[in-house]
Amino acid sequence: MTTTLGQVIAALEAAYPPRTAESWDAVGLVCGDPAEEVTRVLFAVDPTESVVDEAVETGAQAVVVHHPLLLRGVTGVPADDPKGHVVHRLIRAGIALYCAHTNADVADPGVSDALAAAIGLTVTGPLSANPAPELDVLTTFVPHADAVDVLAALHAAGAGRIGDYRDAAFTVAGTGQFRPVDGANPAVGTLGELEHVDETRVEVVLERRLRTRIVDALRAAHPYEEVALNLHEMADLPSRTGLGRVGVLPEPEPLHVFAQRVADALPETVQGVRASGDPDRMIHRVAVSGGSGDSLLKTATAAGVDAFVTADLRHHPASDHAAGGDAVPALVDVAHWASEWPWCEQAAGVVRAAFDGTVDVLVSTRRTDPWTVGATSRTRRTNQR
Repeated sequence: MTTTLGQVIAALEAAYPPRTAESWDAVGLVCGDPAEEVTRVLFAVDPTESVVDEAVETGAQAVVVHHPLLLRGVTGVPADDPKGHVVHRLIRAGIALYCAHTNADVADPGVSDALAAAIGLTVTGPLSANPAPELDVLTTFVPHADAVDVLAALHAAGAGRIGDYRDAAFTVAGTGQFRPVDGANPAVGTLGELEHVDETRVEVVLERRLRTRIVDALRAAHPYEEVALNLHEMADLPSRTGLGRVGVLPEPEPLHVFAQRVADALPETVQGVRASGDPDRMIHRVAVSGGSGDSLLKTATAAGVDAFVTADLRHHPASDHAAGGDAVPALVDVAHWASEWPWCEQAAGVVRAAFDGTVDVLVSTRRTDPWTVGATSRTRRTNQR
């Protein structure tokens, strides 16, 4: 049994739906033929020359990365351009390139779940939750003999979908009454007479965007001339998807111990791990956000966590934040690449589970963090206060 690139992409897109990516993002297949057979896939954070080298050396037919190669619009990919050269090398070697970026950031599980797991957190929910789909509840009343067919029509139109469940509904038996008057053409009953009918109350949940389609399906399937129905809008609720995650440590520990925990959990970089806050402050509830996260500083503060782990914290936002003292979370800043590298194993697990035995998965251990040299002053020039 062979596995095609298209099948691998389908598995990845079930876990990281492209429709959830930001509008400015560039996700999906960069190069490659979905009909081609795939036996080995390499996962990495960045589509660099080094990662292409690794794909060639390991015999991978596809590379799956987090960061887009062509995030900004281009009009060409000449081989003498750095990004164009990567594209040419991939195509010549018969290697596909696929990207899951912000759609992997917000997925459940996604990039921040992988970071939280690496640190040893038990995730309790998103840091900045996406809204759940807007839902309605539809209630209608159907003669017992027609209830199964009407419910099947509602489900076929998209009603009754709750998370990973389909064909959900609530039914209960009861008695309906009505009196047909002049102008009516009743399927049941006689003009002018009060009619009592054994009916089934049918209740289903539906996405609000499908409201018109489902109501039309109800009216087409229902035997009555006039269909009795109630349609209620549910209150908006947060979903399990969104940026960042909040989690808890098994036991509280001082900030300096926690910072070392983070350093030990992530791959080594020149930057290492740095923290802002009282070294002895106890850390238990933690927010994390893979990649650049200083836009979530206020969100992390509002979440009431003890520490916020992310990457690319800039001087001024971090300094302004730290002025809040113990009223705000301690900050732990790591290298961007290191914060997202744990996702590679998560994404590899998606393909491994879908094609166990037919597709080999490899996680790149090559450091694609751009910083290659670190230095510490050997002369004390400032006093720490």
